[in-house]
Amino acid sequence: MLKLGLGPGFMILLPIFVGIAIVNKSLSLISILMICMGICGLFGSLLYFILPKRRPVEVVLVEREGSENNSAKDSSSVIKKHRIDCYLESTAANIEKNNSSFIGECSGISRESGGVLNMAPGDSNPAEIDEDLHSRQLAVYGRETMRRLFASNVLVSGMQGLGVEIGMFSSLTSLSSIQATSAEWEPAKNLVLAGVKSVTLHDEGVVELWDLSSNFIFSENDAGKNKALASVQKLQELNNAVVISTLTTELTKEHLSKFQAVVLTDVTFDKAIEFNDYCHDHKPPISFIKAEVRGLFGSVFCDFGPEFTVFDVDGEEPHAGIIAFISNDNPALVSCVDDERLEFQDGDLVVFSEVKGMTELNDGKPRRIKNARAYSFTLEEDTSNFGIHEKGGIATQVKEPKLLNFKTLREAIKDPGDFLLSDFSKFDRPPLLHLAFQALDKFVSEMCRFPVAGSEEDAQKLVSIASLINENSGAGRVEDINPKLLRHFAFGARAVLNPMAAMFGGIVGQEVVKACSGKFHPLFQFFYFDSLESLPTANLDPSEFLPLNSRYDAQISVFGSKLQKKLEDANLFVVGSGALGCEFLKNLAMMGVSCGEQGKLTITDDDVIEKSNLSRQFLFRDWNIGQAKSTVAASAAALINPRLKIEALQNHVNPETENVFDDTFWENLTVVVNALDNVNARLYVDQRCLYFQKPLLESGTLGAKCNTQMVIPHLTENYGASRDPPEKQAPMCTVHSFPHNINHCLTWALSEFEGLVEKTPAEVNAYLSNPVEYTNAMMKAGDAQSRETLESVLECLEKEKCETFQDCIMWARLKFEDDFANRVMQLIYSFPEDASTSTGAPFWSAPKRFPHPLQFSTTDPSHLRFVMAASALRAETFGIPVPDWVRNPKMLAEAVDKVVVPDFQPREGVRIETDEKSTNLSNASVDDAAIIHELIRKLERCRENLPAGFRMKSIQFEKDDDTNYHMDLIAGLANMRARNYSIPEVDKLKAKFIAGRIIPAIATSTALATGLVCLELYKVLDGGHKLEGYRNTFANLALPLFSMAEPVPPKVIKHQGMSWTVWDRWTLENNPTLRELLQWFTDKGLNAYSISFGSCLLYNCMFPQHRERMDRKVVDLAREVADVEFPALPPPL
Repeated sequence: MLKLGLGPGFMILLPIFVGIAIVNKSLSLISILMICMGICGLFGSLLYFILPKRRPVEVVLVEREGSENNSAKDSSSVIKKHRIDCYLESTAANIEKNNSSFIGECSGISRESGGVLNMAPGDSNPAEIDEDLHSRQLAVYGRETMRRLFASNVLVSGMQGLGVEIGMFSSLTSLSSIQATSAEWEPAKNLVLAGVKSVTLHDEGVVELWDLSSNFIFSENDAGKNKALASVQKLQELNNAVVISTLTTELTKEHLSKFQAVVLTDVTFDKAIEFNDYCHDHKPPISFIKAEVRGLFGSVFCDFGPEFTVFDVDGEEPHAGIIAFISNDNPALVSCVDDERLEFQDGDLVVFSEVKGMTELNDGKPRRIKNARAYSFTLEEDTSNFGIHEKGGIATQVKEPKLLNFKTLREAIKDPGDFLLSDFSKFDRPPLLHLAFQALDKFVSEMCRFPVAGSEEDAQKLVSIASLINENSGAGRVEDINPKLLRHFAFGARAVLNPMAAMFGGIVGQEVVKACSGKFHPLFQFFYFDSLESLPTANLDPSEFLPLNSRYDAQISVFGSKLQKKLEDANLFVVGSGALGCEFLKNLAMMGVSCGEQGKLTITDDDVIEKSNLSRQFLFRDWNIGQAKSTVAASAAALINPRLKIEALQNHVNPETENVFDDTFWENLTVVVNALDNVNARLYVDQRCLYFQKPLLESGTLGAKCNTQMVIPHLTENYGASRDPPEKQAPMCTVHSFPHNINHCLTWALSEFEGLVEKTPAEVNAYLSNPVEYTNAMMKAGDAQSRETLESVLECLEKEKCETFQDCIMWARLKFEDDFANRVMQLIYSFPEDASTSTGAPFWSAPKRFPHPLQFSTTDPSHLRFVMAASALRAETFGIPVPDWVRNPKMLAEAVDKVVVPDFQPREGVRIETDEKSTNLSNASVDDAAIIHELIRKLERCRENLPAGFRMKSIQFEKDDDTNYHMDLIAGLANMRARNYSIPEVDKLKAKFIAGRIIPAIATSTALATGLVCLELYKVLDGGHKLEGYRNTFANLALPLFSMAEPVPPKVIKHQGMSWTVWDRWTLENNPTLRELLQWFTDKGLNAYSISFGSCLLYNCMFPQHRERMDRKVVDLAREVADVEFPALPPPL
């Protein structure tokens, strides 16, 4: 019955109908069967739509019995059922034909040739982008790029640490299909998170204990299993929308034709050249990426075909300028208003619009500019015969596609061209590493193994091979092959370190996204990197590198066993468990940090998991939504490494929680790692690290950009030593009356939203809860703001009180009329189009835009959507049920047509603020106090008529719930206002980005940042590095750009032969008196005129009463004034 598709429903319904047939003999057996099958078909269809789709995929793995890749234990069973909810049927012929794994899905089975069977949970061709899930990623890529990713198929070959990281990004970005090898699981992780269509994992090897240093997918229980098979289920959990397949046989060129991108991470140069030639010549070309991580060294090579078009080279929004004047010259000078600096560059293309007078420029033709300045540029065009510019106009940058001609690996090895630099202090390093990786490939080919860590013989052989290759390199010959560097390269050649895998996983994952979408500039073509300065400063004995038969052996082969012990015994504090926090926990667990007897890792985050987190915070699953981030992340990290000693807290780190994070807590820490998303929290943690002399590892991301900063006691400046300038805010009068871009409209819309559905209902409830106290406070204030607050409360409870949903519709319709028609007509009445300023200049000159009132129409969908959202939220504030028909345009239009809209009459003497320096739009009046008394009297009468216990609902803005009408109302308010002022409108998603202040975020830049920070962690825990050994980094994966430099040292203050930095401190013994403390400063040539403890003032020379404190002990004085307790002081010696 199950195979007929009838299922359990048939088995349940059949006996029922048989019983009916016995009673009613008119029913035949055929009739019974037909009825049962029809109902079961309907029942099954309903279940398809009712049951949740985004759940962990349940699979059955079918492995060929006796496969060489399976351990003896594994081969004892032909079929191993890891989960029970999916069913896979495979024939003996299929298994005999293809020596690979077959993975089935609940809703269907997809088989492909070449030993591959796809796991395809849900719809393998998703038509729509899940904006709740991918909102942060959409803010980086946009819809068109995401659609291209959804259609891409990627192969990742090599399932060691790097391959896993690459593939994870695929699921997060929804790419098409990707294939990976055994060394590159980091890229696989990133691709899955990105959300490509499919990722194919290729590896012929089996899991070893060695692999656990770099691959977070594997556990000790996976030892002996095929790497690709052992990775599928955990990668699939990251994103069920991505089809994940495996290939466990030898990779051939014939396997590559169905992919848009191929990533090879563990392959010889000869094989890579063979595969690359095939991809380069394929029609259409297949994007090819070769990546390697060898200890503290890494390389990437990209070839996206003979002709590859980049549609958007940097991902930035097109720049624009508001025109003030255009000359009739050859070339023409274009001057812009000084509202904002222009971001144009020489050679840019721009298009003109809304130009008055010189209308010839409004033809939409892109024009080249030069001599770009802060507020002007020159147009490469003769405008002598054009009309005279009258006013206005906008110049908008046009992004040009860029065509790139890639060379094959065969050509590029001999003629690599310019290398992408990451560290200008290592300007000569890339050519040397280009040689080193070729030498290693030849070493492995000859010896059939990697060099042994600590083996001087192997290191010397690698140097000899490199010398030979260098001598035959002709013009590409390296002058100094640096045997010392090659020695370190040889020692760590077999190891794939987790931080390096994370870093290169981010880089390669982003390159795959570029290959599949044409978004951002590809890496062209070689990139080499090393972090040799991460090695311990002390010379190590070869015995230090010997394996200990532990999961950290790969790391020990690079850093030695002593540093590994320091990692395990470290006491770390990770602040935040979002995207950065998840990546850090994974890296730290893999490195063995805080996994020893003395070690401990504390993580804190007061946030809970939301759906939008799942596209990049890879330790979370959809069934974790609503749970505490830190708790879930800690549990997931403990699964990666069961030895991790971790404690999860749900506390802010701020002055209010210093009872939790007290002095003892901070003093016991080894290192603090910030994974925060706001500056204020970073500054507070920075101050605590400064006070307690603790290293702070800081990082942050913004879309494809990331930065890292090392804060090392006495070596570097602290985080708060330099700050970004404050974000420029638009003047209030601009936002409220004279907007000229969509940001102004959205700022106003958000303010309106908060006033209408949050602040006013909250004020109503405050008044109703305690009328006497509330009105007394208003009378005491007696200002214009209090008057306006009372007016809004009275209006809400009297004139605009809603009792039915029709009342809410009436309120929304009149709100539209007031905001987008009446107010605009009043503004035009006060300032006609030909109005002038006091200086005689036109009032409506750039950047001001002359507005036009809107005429409401039920045939305009945007007008109806505004009324729908506004009336629904108004109903919610009054506790009125929202009827289902509100989403029916016809029925809603009928309800709106019932509303009577009064005619508008402009008023004389209305004051409209035009001063850009004004910070308050409230109109003060000499009669404010009298008006407040009258309003309170009216409120008292109104309150008497309210039902007992009446309260409103105050609604707080929540941007990530697409069903709550919040963004519908904000987008409606903003777009109607934009329409008033002829400003281009935006869709709801774009409105969410701006109004919700969504920080663009993708998994690739997060992985890059955390990998770089963890490379610095090795140095911090080693403890012997000087300033020049550390690195701060700024990177932009879109360009790509890597800028690494040593940190800035702390500022030194000098005075009378003394010098100190912010890290230094003076310690006074034996609890001196205030007088003794002041004398102590005087003896050092310093004058202390004020002494404080925290925010409490202990002494100030300007206060005479403080002189009475001169003979008080400082600790006793602080205890009394600040009301704090101190530990008992030891007796004086």
